Amino acid sequence: MIARAWLFLGSCLMAVAASSAPAPRIAIIIDDLGYHLEAGHRAINLPGPVACAILPSTPRATSLAKAAFVSGKDVLLHLPLEPVSKEDQSDPGGILLDMSRGQLATIFSADLESVPHAIGVNSHRGSMLTRHPGHMGWLMEELRRHGDLIFVDSYTTPKSVAMQLAQESGVPAVRRDVFLDPDRSPETAAREFARLKKLARKNGTAVGIGHPYASTLALLEREIPLLSSEGIELVSISELVSLRRNDMIGVVAHNKEETR
Repeated sequence: MIARAWLFLGSCLMAVAASSAPAPRIAIIIDDLGYHLEAGHRAINLPGPVACAILPSTPRATSLAKAAFVSGKDVLLHLPLEPVSKEDQSDPGGILLDMSRGQLATIFSADLESVPHAIGVNSHRGSMLTRHPGHMGWLMEELRRHGDLIFVDSYTTPKSVAMQLAQESGVPAVRRDVFLDPDRSPETAAREFARLKKLARKNGTAVGIGHPYASTLALLEREIPLLSSEGIELVSISELVSLRRNDMIGVVAHNKEETR
């Protein structure tokens, strides 16, 4: 009888712990906004706190940033960084390796001005620049100088040093976990969205990046309202950055305690 009572009590405690555990959380960013008004507004009108990443100095950048802010969305400056391919440098406002510290600061300030209400930056391309500590260090200094902006590494190369430099500079940052649409097929978007949810269940949080393709927006319009019934919470990118930062601080504090 005593053994059964202890088993019953243990199962109850486990159930309480499971019920009090936070739900898996995901954050979603829509990149490459700024050129097309209709696609931009469709992204802004997605349900829930989906972040809008807007390319600087594009024809609709300022108007879309203002509309996203009014709609309660997190606005990100989708900052072009130099890629490996020279063919992918057509977007205005980009940061390149041959720029001086002063040139980088000037361009970054102009980019931010064209995307009002930005709470942070996420990288556009950058497979070349994100692997260079010097320029990434300068960029992190600019993020701090302009009001402690957050940084999201779109992670277009495994050689990226962005997260390391962000941590060393005290910049709140996260790295992208899933690209929802490496191609435009609905099947790919559905598969990658399922992978995003699986990673959130496994790790507690996950960050997905998509683009304003019709197939991606249709998937999100359909699937986001179903997340709560699946036990998953959609949060803003700013909240997810804060959650991961708090988790990291907790791990560091725990490790220090264990070494005493």
